[in-house]
Amino acid sequence: MLDELDSGARRVVAWLAWLPDWIVSLIVLTVALMVATAVHRGAFRVLDRLTRDKALFWRSLVSRGEGPMRLAIVIFALSIGTGIAPLTSGQAGLIRRILLICFIALLGWLALTAMRIWTAVHLGRFALDSQDNLLARKHVTQFRILERVAAILIVVVTIAADLMTFDSVRQYGVSLLASAGAAGLVAGLALQPLLKNLVAGIQLAITQPIRLEDAVIVEGEWGNVEEIAATYVVVRLWDWRRMVLPLAYFIEHPFQNWTRESSALIGVVFLYVDYTAPIAAMRHKLEEIANASPLWDRRVVNMQVTDFKQDTMEVRMLVSAANAGSAFDLRCEMREKMIGWLQSEHPDSLPRRRARIDSLPRNAAWLDQQAAAS
Repeated sequence: MLDELDSGARRVVAWLAWLPDWIVSLIVLTVALMVATAVHRGAFRVLDRLTRDKALFWRSLVSRGEGPMRLAIVIFALSIGTGIAPLTSGQAGLIRRILLICFIALLGWLALTAMRIWTAVHLGRFALDSQDNLLARKHVTQFRILERVAAILIVVVTIAADLMTFDSVRQYGVSLLASAGAAGLVAGLALQPLLKNLVAGIQLAITQPIRLEDAVIVEGEWGNVEEIAATYVVVRLWDWRRMVLPLAYFIEHPFQNWTRESSALIGVVFLYVDYTAPIAAMRHKLEEIANASPLWDRRVVNMQVTDFKQDTMEVRMLVSAANAGSAFDLRCEMREKMIGWLQSEHPDSLPRRRARIDSLPRNAAWLDQQAAAS
């Protein structure tokens, strides 16, 4: 059996000796690529079966690492094939240069994959749809911003490392950095908005004046923070419009954040009623309406007379709710039910205008004549 295999190998070698070197090299590299594909397929199936019942981290590592693992095996197999194939020094140098570029790209790909797996596993412990999601919004916002900034840095470093493998590009980069001339100044000025927003993104990730799903008021509009990208923020307004703002806006301009420390809010409702309105009865009715509402969080309910106008007095009602949306709906409910109660039970308490007619006593006889004539 061994003699037959040995003779077969000799015949293959003798047959390859008659072929041109470039055909032999092509065959060797093709065989190396096929072997790498087969090895990757078998190894991936084995790893997939081994991690099917494991933790989320290992399953994510295998599923997301399929592409980088294939590229790594292909690079390794082609590097061995390049050493075996009868290539010229120029051909071998070109292939090795391509493999080096692919290897640097593989390192960047692995860094991105590891960062995304770690971020996904870490953020999987937090739920944004929970009732008290302050801690979840804090972690998700911080990691999403840092993930985007880190991804940009990894891509830039990977591309720069690939370009530095070429002598001409490396020399040009060194001379450009050494000269620090007008081209560098123009590039710096052109990239100033981008760099400004990238730095603002890092500041937002650290200080966190806003987080995902925060209720904010910007440019006179109320909405929730829907997305925080690398250079901009998308605010989902109450009427489903989207306001897109640069990251630097939230560092340089004042804005209101209704959920900075807690999602609970105190809603304020103002009523303008007549001076004869029964404040004690109104206060009791406010407590009754709040107790019957599922939107009230059982923390704050109060009524005070806060100001006097020329014809009315200003009554302020305070009610608390678990979040901004509930607070808005609760305020609307307080207005509707309180004004309905006043209309039905105390209509004289609604705002009225008074007028004094001093000439009425002098014209009483004339009015009596008109009444008798009618």
